[in-house]
Amino acid sequence: MDTIWLEDFLAVLDEGGFSRAADRRAVSQPAFSRRIRALEDWVGTSLFDRNTHSVRLTAAGERFRPVAEEMLRRLQAGRQDALGAAQAASETLRFAATHVLSLTFFPAWLRLLEAAAPMTSTVQLTADNMVACEKIMLEGRAQFLLCHHHPAATNRLTSDAFVSIALGNDVLISVTAPARCGKPAMDGPLLAYTSESGMGRILVAAWAAAGKTVPAEPVFSSHLASVLAAMAREGRGIAWAPHSLIRDDLETGRLVRVGNQSDDVPMEIRLFRPKPRQSPAAEALWQRAVKLRADLPEK
Repeated sequence: MDTIWLEDFLAVLDEGGFSRAADRRAVSQPAFSRRIRALEDWVGTSLFDRNTHSVRLTAAGERFRPVAEEMLRRLQAGRQDALGAAQAASETLRFAATHVLSLTFFPAWLRLLEAAAPMTSTVQLTADNMVACEKIMLEGRAQFLLCHHHPAATNRLTSDAFVSIALGNDVLISVTAPARCGKPAMDGPLLAYTSESGMGRILVAAWAAAGKTVPAEPVFSSHLASVLAAMAREGRGIAWAPHSLIRDDLETGRLVRVGNQSDDVPMEIRLFRPKPRQSPAAEALWQRAVKLRADLPEK
């Protein structure tokens, strides 16, 4: 069934005749009549009483009229809703971010962006592990990914299909509860990252690049750096945590560094995006992020 047939059917009723309805619909009378017949064939019965000079509906036509009107109304409303959703989606800035950066970096960075000019678009942030964030980006469900990055560690967005800029720096530090202070960085029960974690990926790659041996089987593992830091605070072992997450713990003494500063693993905080041009709102944010990075003083 073609919705054009419904529009034709209602046009006959509005215009009071087949000829005027055909003119209004910009179609020849024979072609118009064929479309009305096609609708009646689809319904399975005549809708118009053709034994009278004036346009009259059959009993079936009377029952069908409100159905036709409602169908067209619902289709038009659905079309407007779809267009509205498309417009809203194009004006929404969709970010994926790893858990740590969604808490430690993103809010302050967004405030810096807004300081130059207020955001007119809705901002949507999805926080997840690195594997899930990569999937979100590859499926086009986000325009930007905020994550830690290390040159020795690859991710699925380092291909030619994506570009990135460095927004800041962070560092992985081996820490534990004060009672364990003094142990070498690679000694003691290890609180490790699971394979879904981008932080774990960076740590293993950095160790391999430095020729270090990966520690023995961990006593506990998680994809969340915040969980590993919490376990370390409880004295359950040694965790490698980003400084941005444990800064306060180090300052208050709830966590202490294990080993030497040379054991630290420096990382960049990078913003990834697809290389093809995106929505105007997304392109404007990217340009603002590039300018903000250029305007920040060198540390």
